Amino acid sequence: MTKDLRFPSSANTARAKLHIPRPRLAALGMTAQDMQVFHHLEEVPADFGPTAVSVGNFDGVHRAHQEVVSHMVANARSFGGKAVVVTFDPHPFRILRPDVAPKLLTPLPVKLKRLERIQVDAVLVLPFTRDLSLTTAEDFARQVLVDILHAREVHEGYNFHFGHKAQGNVNTLAVLGKQCGFEAKIYSEMLLRGCHVSSSEIRKLLLAGHVTRARTLLGRPFSIVANPGRGRGYGHKYTVPTVNLARYDELVPADGVYISWLRVGGECFEAVTNIGKRPTFGEESFAIESHLLNFHPIDLLPETELELTFLKRLRSEIKFPSVDALREQIAKDVHKARRYFHLEKLPASSRELRAPSFGL
Repeated sequence: MTKDLRFPSSANTARAKLHIPRPRLAALGMTAQDMQVFHHLEEVPADFGPTAVSVGNFDGVHRAHQEVVSHMVANARSFGGKAVVVTFDPHPFRILRPDVAPKLLTPLPVKLKRLERIQVDAVLVLPFTRDLSLTTAEDFARQVLVDILHAREVHEGYNFHFGHKAQGNVNTLAVLGKQCGFEAKIYSEMLLRGCHVSSSEIRKLLLAGHVTRARTLLGRPFSIVANPGRGRGYGHKYTVPTVNLARYDELVPADGVYISWLRVGGECFEAVTNIGKRPTFGEESFAIESHLLNFHPIDLLPETELELTFLKRLRSEIKFPSVDALREQIAKDVHKARRYFHLEKLPASSRELRAPSFGL
């Protein structure tokens, strides 16, 4: 069998109320039931099911994704089945349209963590290949959704497409469901503050530096996970309150200066982060650099996990006439950031509880 689906779209609905929970370090813990991850069809047990399934790229695991998946999980619980997400790695565009392939909002490890926080029982990560893209909509429904996953329900957004050349849509899914014995649950478009909730819309906002508007659509502040950059004090105490991120190849917000959180392992620091080429220092070189506000000496190793969360954009990156002028501007940026964190009116003892994590 050639197996796959082409370009499953974001699942969307209009029923969610806007609420942006503050992420917590405790969210890094496992859920009550550990989520299973299958990387090939052959790994799925023969007796797996019955299931409620949702298929898609789920890049960002944004508010519309969360709504669809949450309903899928609740329905699966109601009939004693498992809630399963089917996704793809790499993103289909990277195989079929590499010239226009998007940078990811959530690389696969981050996406899996976020799906786990919505209590998904299992994720099937199908390796996306050109052969896989040749699967017809009918073959995918019969051979994957029914024969392997034993789907009782399939939950998808209104603009869902699947199968070779994206020929299948939600109407196709409904017809196949009647033929194959599963019910197609279709969700309408979700709009928040006049914006269509989708991965592509969130990318546009972030690439324009609109991190607060992107936060509304995501349901949480946008963050990236990386390691420390080289040459920044590996193996001994940090003495300068600045941390550089290693090269990061997926999506980051537009060049500029942002109020941010930086999680270093299990501890969170308030920070001012610069994304850009640092033109004041002569030869331009791209960097993501965070100035820590509530700094104290820390151990920073090459493998230390950093999670940088973008809260508010302060300004664009500009070239200053001197290093002293830059220092003066940084002092202004820091003052604005300190005021921002002060207005949150949270005690210092809760600082670790505010640390951004993979939780939703």
